[in-house]
Amino acid sequence: MLSFIGLAAGLALLIALTMRGTHILIAATISALLVAVTSGLPLLPPFAETEGADYVSAYMRGFTGFLFDWLFMFLLGAIFGEVMAASGAADSAARWVIDRLGVKYAVLAVVAACAVLTYGGVSVFIVAFSVYPMAVGLFREANLPHRFIPAALAFGSVTFTMTSAGSPEIQNLIPMAYLDTTALAGWQVSLPVAVVLALTGYVWLQRMVGRATARGEAFDGARGQHVERDLTDLPHPALALIPLVAVVLIFNLTDGFLEKYALIAALAAGTLIALAIGWRHRMRMPQAFTLGAAGAVVAITNTCAVVGFGTVAQLTPAFQETLELVRAIPGDPLIGAAIAITVICGLTGSASGGQTIALPLIAPGYVAEGVNQAELHRVAALASGAMDSLPHNGYVVTTIRAICGETHARAYGPVGALTVILPAAGLVMALALFIVF
Repeated sequence: MLSFIGLAAGLALLIALTMRGTHILIAATISALLVAVTSGLPLLPPFAETEGADYVSAYMRGFTGFLFDWLFMFLLGAIFGEVMAASGAADSAARWVIDRLGVKYAVLAVVAACAVLTYGGVSVFIVAFSVYPMAVGLFREANLPHRFIPAALAFGSVTFTMTSAGSPEIQNLIPMAYLDTTALAGWQVSLPVAVVLALTGYVWLQRMVGRATARGEAFDGARGQHVERDLTDLPHPALALIPLVAVVLIFNLTDGFLEKYALIAALAAGTLIALAIGWRHRMRMPQAFTLGAAGAVVAITNTCAVVGFGTVAQLTPAFQETLELVRAIPGDPLIGAAIAITVICGLTGSASGGQTIALPLIAPGYVAEGVNQAELHRVAALASGAMDSLPHNGYVVTTIRAICGETHARAYGPVGALTVILPAAGLVMALALFIVF
């Protein structure tokens, strides 16, 4: 019982510390320490039995393991995004989408711009930074409440694009390493689910904004720190889209034999193309590489921290008993897998970190039972994108607070609805399609 209490308290502490602005490295290590103490896990290697587990070793094994597997993907992804921004290509592509839709469809324009960039392989963090300034201008002109901008950014970035078949985002890559699948696994179900999520989410977001404006809410000023950007001398939108298209095509053409390393080839090619397109801005590129490298370190370190927390958590009796209960759920094993991954991603506050912890534990057993690996891949990707977006998620904190200058109290409600409830419903739809057909 104490182990269950400690695990719940550790998660609650992690969420509370993160929402109060504590750095995730500190929040995760302290929360993991609480979990370890309440489960009787030795704190240091000298106190552990021979080849036994201890808090420090377990935390660092999870931390460094994720770093070893994904550093180059994070590094190239961040550099690609910064080069796209420095060349003006990211702004050009986003502006083209926004200009075509206009103020009348301000919400749709922001969502569509994020979706184009995300499915093109740009980091979701860079997408938020790139689109936010234009979103402010649109929302100001349309007199829509500023507090809905984080929801529009998140919906376009981390829902129907991030976990869909063919996406070059890391959440679609991780299952490949454990299931011998490709990025297009389960596309027959992924496509209709993505369409339903996109349409339903947009209607829901519009209704939330409409109800708020009907109550008298209006645009109340730009709160973020990234409002002004130089939008002069941008490359033509057709040129700006080439690096994005190249990343998607190269990734999907090579992932069959390069597996997760296909993203390295795709992002490297996309970066070279973006450099060529932005040659006139070549003096900005050294800084872009520097910013990309720094951003990659921050992003992967934050994810490693929550993976370390999850690695400690998985050693507790409470975690093991919960996992056994999930495995014993009657019916189609895809349901048990979906629940396990959803819970673990919620526990860690990270879709990629949660998958890295969950899949090694559950994939071998389900594969041995004869579960279709392509279906399991798609279920794992979709499940990772639901409860990962709880308030302590790194992307959520960064987008709401650092980029948009909002607070969780004002902005998280719509974000949670569109990035937790809606993807969970999409997961249910996918399970139903896989089981019935």
